[in-house]
Amino acid sequence: MGSGQVISSEPFDFQGKHVTVAGLGVSGVPAAKVLHGLGATVTVVNDGADERARAQAADLEALGVTVRLGDGDTLPEGTELIVTAPGWKPDKPLFAAAEQAGVPVWGDVELAWRLRGPDAADWLAVTGTNGKTTTVQMLASILKAAGLRTAAVGNIGVSLLDAVLGEEQYDVLAVELSSYQLHWAPSLRAHSAAVLNLAPDHLDWHGSMEAYAADKGRIYEGNRVACVYNVADEATEDLVRAADVEEGCRAVGFTLGTPAPSQLGVVEGILVDRAFVENRQKNAQELAEVADVNPPAPHNIANALAAAALARAYGVPARAVRDGLRAFTPDAHRIAHVADVDGVAYVDDSKATNTHAAEASLAAYEPIVWIAGGLAKGATFDELVAKSAKRLRGAVLIGADRALIREALARHAPEVPVVDLDRTDTGAMRAAVREARELAHAGDTVLLAPACASMDMFANYNKRGDAFADAVRELGSADG
Repeated sequence: MGSGQVISSEPFDFQGKHVTVAGLGVSGVPAAKVLHGLGATVTVVNDGADERARAQAADLEALGVTVRLGDGDTLPEGTELIVTAPGWKPDKPLFAAAEQAGVPVWGDVELAWRLRGPDAADWLAVTGTNGKTTTVQMLASILKAAGLRTAAVGNIGVSLLDAVLGEEQYDVLAVELSSYQLHWAPSLRAHSAAVLNLAPDHLDWHGSMEAYAADKGRIYEGNRVACVYNVADEATEDLVRAADVEEGCRAVGFTLGTPAPSQLGVVEGILVDRAFVENRQKNAQELAEVADVNPPAPHNIANALAAAALARAYGVPARAVRDGLRAFTPDAHRIAHVADVDGVAYVDDSKATNTHAAEASLAAYEPIVWIAGGLAKGATFDELVAKSAKRLRGAVLIGADRALIREALARHAPEVPVVDLDRTDTGAMRAAVREARELAHAGDTVLLAPACASMDMFANYNKRGDAFADAVRELGSADG
């Protein structure tokens, strides 16, 4: 495990304990406040010392918390436990010093897990390279449709600490977990969990694909009822095989094809369950129609099946799966249909910030004028372009690393016309949409699926998607 410590989920008495919190920010500040409230002597260490950090430090120091800005590498004397922000890399000197001193390292998820009360809600946990947030939101919608008290929490933005320590009582939590969070959560034991898919991502943090996969696989450790895996992604099933689970826990697959026993899948436009039914060798339970999934793109149907599998593992009736999927509305910038202009559909999937997400998006449409580019984060594009080439009518490239995509298109789709936009000003997206319109024919889809991060040109993927949608609406109003 992460720092070689003995794993225990026994209650931890924080009274008088010297706890170091590594990192301010969205998880560090709440963790420091919670630990201080539990009677711990808290020291916060933080690499940076910018204006925001100084303001956060002043807030904590007013409570009696010690804050050291500009030094995140040195282990404070007397530290008995480190609680780290999930983004801090495992190879930081602070953690090497902790290992040498025999000091355990927890993340905010581990802290939340340890602080659960005796009647705590079960956790249904989801990880994967792509689709986590959508799947967790679908799962929460299904659980609510079954009349359960629930919330979508974790990496999704709602703090697990808040969910565990707040006044609201839950029956079950739909928990999104990143590979970072799982790395620092050694004693987490979910009721049931899913790994949606595995593709290279965050390798600079984990050090290798093997280490990344191993951290994702931690989500299955100690599962009680079901380990949900993706039949189309063998690596997820390998993680189930490697997991140490409770006696009787089952492997449950999801597939876009006809399901085998112990799987959920699709038969003639119907989502069906052959895992949580009597006599699954012969029987299947209808759950919902493909049309109940919004939007019904292939990768989103896979998300719905994974959510349904976790809900069914928790004992949710089939009707609640259908009602929950119908009630679900996806977040903005996830394969969101913006408008039709001159018979061409314009779709915003700015959330497709890596090649794996873009590949899923491109598989949902045909023919496509593809708007792509941004910060590649070390990614390569040959496999993505080779798989998607036959669907492409044209491509419009933007952003700092667009040359990498242009070169992949030249190698694997030389007949596809490419517009290379060498500009990063605020009007660049408007120009990209206009160029895409020139390439598109009636019946085509202009798809923003950048396969890259946005920060070279935009504050975040939301702003990039907003710029695309605004440009599309300008096209429509100009025609009107």
